[in-house]
Amino acid sequence: MSRIGKLPIKIPENVDIISNQSEITIKGKFGTLQKTIPEILEIQQDNNILNVNLKMQTRTGRALHGLYRTLINNMVTGVSQQFKITLNLRGVGYRAAVQNEFLTLNLGYSHPVKLLIPEGISVEVVQNTTLNLTGCDKENLGLFASNIRSWRPPEPYKGKGIIFEGEIVKRKAGKSGKK
Repeated sequence: MSRIGKLPIKIPENVDIISNQSEITIKGKFGTLQKTIPEILEIQQDNNILNVNLKMQTRTGRALHGLYRTLINNMVTGVSQQFKITLNLRGVGYRAAVQNEFLTLNLGYSHPVKLLIPEGISVEVVQNTTLNLTGCDKENLGLFASNIRSWRPPEPYKGKGIIFEGEIVKRKAGKSGKK
């Protein structure tokens, strides 16, 4: 039995959970999330506690047990509190702006980069160089953040690029001159 999978999930007061054999829907203050559940797992709800149980002990069943418990826990956390990712733009002339449903990035290319902001994700630009991304779906939020970062990953010589908050970029020494 999975150590993660057997942990109970505490349900906050403002979260409603509707589950049937193959699907779980979680509604909260910040949105609604839905996930398909494999047949080998079952969901039990008692008062404010949710348990993910394994019907049959198989190798793939044990692997899915912990995975789906974590995914459901992330869904509960997302609809009740939301997830937040902060990106910093480091570089001369690097800027960001939000226009309608597009995020416009100036990253040193000959043209600005325009990205469509996915539904359910909100983007806040602070002082042109800091992006605060918030959303209730952790998977989509991480995908959008990595898509933004892929335009200018941090480089080790000058430390320029798009950097997650708290990330440490290992710096390298440049070329040394002739002696």
